[in-house]
Amino acid sequence: MNKPATVDVALAREFGLTAEEYGRVLAIMGRTPTLTELGVFSVMWSEHCSYKSSRKWLRNLPTTAPWVIHGPGENAGVVDIGQGYAAIFKMESHNHPSFIEPYQGAATGVGGILRDVFTMGARPVANLNALRFGSPENPVTRRIIDGVVRGIGGYGNCVGVPTVGGEINFHPAYDGNPLVNAMTVGIARTDKIFLSAAAGVGNPVVYVGSRTGRDGIHGATMSSAEFDEDALSKRPTVQVGDPFIEKLLIEACLELMATDAIVAIQDMGAAGLTSSSVEMAGKGGVGIDLDLDAVPQREPGMTAYEMMLSESQERMLMVLRPDRTDVARRIFEKWELDFAIIGHLTETGHIVVRHNGQVEADIPLAPLADQAPIYDRPSTPPVPPAPLEPVHAPLSLDAMLIQLVASPDLCSRSWVWNQYDSTVGGQTVRRPGAADAAIVRVDETDIALAVTTDCTPRYCQADPKTGGAQAVAEAWRNITATGARPLAVTDNLNFANPEKPEIMGQFIAAIEGMAEACTVLDFPVVSGNVSLYNETRNPDGSTTAILPTPAIGGLGVLENAAQAIGLGMQDGKDVVLVGATQGALGQSIWLREILGREDGPPPQVDLAAERRNGDFVRTEILSGAITACHDLADGGILVGIAEMVMAGDVGCELDSPDSGIRPEAFWFGEDQARYLACVEDGAALCARAAAAGVPARIIARSGGRDLILPSGVTISIARLKNAHETFFPALMDAR
Repeated sequence: MNKPATVDVALAREFGLTAEEYGRVLAIMGRTPTLTELGVFSVMWSEHCSYKSSRKWLRNLPTTAPWVIHGPGENAGVVDIGQGYAAIFKMESHNHPSFIEPYQGAATGVGGILRDVFTMGARPVANLNALRFGSPENPVTRRIIDGVVRGIGGYGNCVGVPTVGGEINFHPAYDGNPLVNAMTVGIARTDKIFLSAAAGVGNPVVYVGSRTGRDGIHGATMSSAEFDEDALSKRPTVQVGDPFIEKLLIEACLELMATDAIVAIQDMGAAGLTSSSVEMAGKGGVGIDLDLDAVPQREPGMTAYEMMLSESQERMLMVLRPDRTDVARRIFEKWELDFAIIGHLTETGHIVVRHNGQVEADIPLAPLADQAPIYDRPSTPPVPPAPLEPVHAPLSLDAMLIQLVASPDLCSRSWVWNQYDSTVGGQTVRRPGAADAAIVRVDETDIALAVTTDCTPRYCQADPKTGGAQAVAEAWRNITATGARPLAVTDNLNFANPEKPEIMGQFIAAIEGMAEACTVLDFPVVSGNVSLYNETRNPDGSTTAILPTPAIGGLGVLENAAQAIGLGMQDGKDVVLVGATQGALGQSIWLREILGREDGPPPQVDLAAERRNGDFVRTEILSGAITACHDLADGGILVGIAEMVMAGDVGCELDSPDSGIRPEAFWFGEDQARYLACVEDGAALCARAAAAGVPARIIARSGGRDLILPSGVTISIARLKNAHETFFPALMDAR
């Protein structure tokens, strides 16, 4: 046994373990651990892998429903979508790597989430992303946007999976810590889903894919700590991806999955060979014996420690039936991928790692998992925001609308989307910007999936519980607005340092809001990721925390893809506002962009109204009555109308509200549970809405080439588009 004398409390702290955690390691081992053993404990007990600050609270999220096949605990969530098919999906973060090295950080984030999905037997059919960047005035922001967008497009385009949707926000709170959350959706047969629990003492453990290098070592530990001014020195912890190898790996794995060779399979993600082997054996209640001499390596002289902690990309670990190893080998050799038997399952309950004739690690698996720290960290409940002081519009309605549609959070994302291939594979029904959720057809069926990502961080900062509920509700609305039935959620909970009571309080409150919304809307959480310590230490010792950002990835289903509708305005229609308007301007985009303020409470979230209004709208879409639909969120009614006008290239004339609400509050307030709907007969729709207890009123008639405001002021579609499409090209062309 290799037992370096230098392993002590000080080294353990460098590895991210506290003195108490290191004491627990000593108790489990009954001796001083080797360097490799210390590395295994440090990554498996890191925040990124063990969820030690969040696990207690994640248990409060609803995770089951009749259509849920596998919830949290597997590589990705699985839901039944009918006709013998399942959707497999998950969202995961690559935040810290994307600040250090934006291109590779984003690219390997896409690669990692793809592997989480196809490792379960699914062919990936859609990628999405949720991106948060710092202030556009910060010179670093442009560099990060450029690298992240090229990384997402470069990897997804090369691997042949369409990038169909996502979202982008800007705020100075993300200056030193951007968020890159990647989501993948795949399709599998319900009877061909592959899990990660190892089984069968003596079965071979097989390594496939790319060779192991020194990139990404301690990536999981790096992602579990605050940044400081030396963040860019951590480039060696960022993985390097190869999408062409990933494409070969997808095809080889799916070909092997068509046989009966695989007992268990796991991708080598965070913590690489360590996490994949520990999790597979631990879930299966068996031991695992690894011979690192057999691991394919691309660099000479690698140590056991380096091989176990490397996060080199495009690698998988499998347990195979012994009589099928030759079949598997031939498949991977055909695809020109490495294939190596690197160990076998045992009945010892230990992970044993051998290298160069020595035992480098011998760790009991049960306590490695069962005695991993779970913290109930001190928390301070968020302080309710003060009421919004009276506000007044400083500009005309048309001037404010132009300023809003040109603003960073509301402007056109076409500069971004045009770098992504959104139609590769031929199954994309609605491209980015054409509908509130992307629509992707399931091959060989009429079924389509509706997928979206959503979160409003400024709401979460003001009131985390309301913000958490609103993020779920908006994802549910986006799916509903296409005609799809919302099925389930994946989440990516991005927060700052959980050791600070106020941050932990934000996290707990956001979970509470999410749980309530998921329960009322029958929208369970089936997979997800927690990303903490998204906080930057400044040179003066202060820290800057991100806004609390519980990003939601939502998935829904349409039995017939032809019934999916978009948001583009249609000629000669009544435009109906569904849902009640009170003029909520607290934390609104209008308040921030027009008055330069970020205060007041976010809009209230009435989950019963969300359910009632959404179910009504979906029914009307599927009946054919509603032919275009747009949910209302950032910017309120007038921005929503403008977005429909630009998407459909058809104008409309707005009615006077006559609501008793100030014009700026009526037109730009961000009240929830609302939709804009194009219909042939608005009066008939309003009558049906009244019978269902749903507020509805006609607010416009479509036609022409202009948006005509109640005052008679006319805004041409060309003027709207010119303002809407300027921001990204101007920012990214700046020198």
